[in-house]
Amino acid sequence: MTPDQPHADGELGAVAPDGHGAVEHPTGVLPVATMDDPHLQDAARYPRRVEGIVALFFILGILGVCAFGAAYVENASTQVLAASLAVGLFCLGFGLTAWGKYLMPQGPFVEERHPMASKPREREAMAAALVERTGVVVKRRRMLGGLLAAGMGIFGIVAAFPLIRSLGPRPGSSLFRTNWKKGTLLVDSTGKPVHRDDMQVGGLLTVFPKGTESTATKEAVDQTVLIRVQSSKLVTMKGRTDWAPDGYVAYSKVCTHLGCPVGLYEQQLELLVCPCHQSMFNVRDGAFPVFGPAPRPLPQLPIYFDSAGYLRARNGFDQPVGPGFWERTTEGNGKASAT
Repeated sequence: MTPDQPHADGELGAVAPDGHGAVEHPTGVLPVATMDDPHLQDAARYPRRVEGIVALFFILGILGVCAFGAAYVENASTQVLAASLAVGLFCLGFGLTAWGKYLMPQGPFVEERHPMASKPREREAMAAALVERTGVVVKRRRMLGGLLAAGMGIFGIVAAFPLIRSLGPRPGSSLFRTNWKKGTLLVDSTGKPVHRDDMQVGGLLTVFPKGTESTATKEAVDQTVLIRVQSSKLVTMKGRTDWAPDGYVAYSKVCTHLGCPVGLYEQQLELLVCPCHQSMFNVRDGAFPVFGPAPRPLPQLPIYFDSAGYLRARNGFDQPVGPGFWERTTEGNGKASAT
């Protein structure tokens, strides 16, 4: 057959006798893929082995994606998240690539450009080529398709985790609770309890709940500013008659604007100052903000003296500490409620 001779109806093309030639076509000569590639020859000789390898990588990919989801839910380290996601995506991608390279027909498949509608013999020939090609039987392979679908489906679910959790770790109860409880002893950064005679009027000290002052257990939400405003009992707000004995008053050190440490005290003006954005809080008036972007007062910690003269917490903070994560109002005894 010569290049100017038309193909017979239904003929998809022919391979040169030596297997390396070209296919004749009405519009010219097109190259044809050969089976000289040793990898393709191995795939043709051992299709079950190739299917097993692809299935293995799909299973490893599913396990990797599941591991990533579990690590994300448990707030694991970024290294664990990266490693599990990398393994999952690599194995799924490798399996899909190997499936297409070694188990699908190795074209190109040539057919006449016109007419567009295929003749019955052409359709039958194409179907035969898809079912069997150079000795490799390409079946439906439902198992591989199911594994691929399972892997991609699980990855889609896991990828939605950050959206479900608003692109951040689970807050749990940390937005509402600290380690301050009824009877908790106030200590400084060295673990020394604070006595009623330790501070003079105008003094300031950062205190922690007993047992959480060390570096290993210290939490930002527990940091509290203790100020001695005067030498007599101080009432900062209605309903807080016994919260500030002998002029000692305790407020959360976490700014309600962006969470910076409020560690500056202006004694003359009796204001706590946030160094980040200059929010100012009146220590005599329940630490309400009088200047700056802070939207609400610093939570106050009710305190008392025990029989030995050491300061202890009457209860936890009167409301959640730190920046507001939604609008809050104070009701009744000062407990916070979300609106």
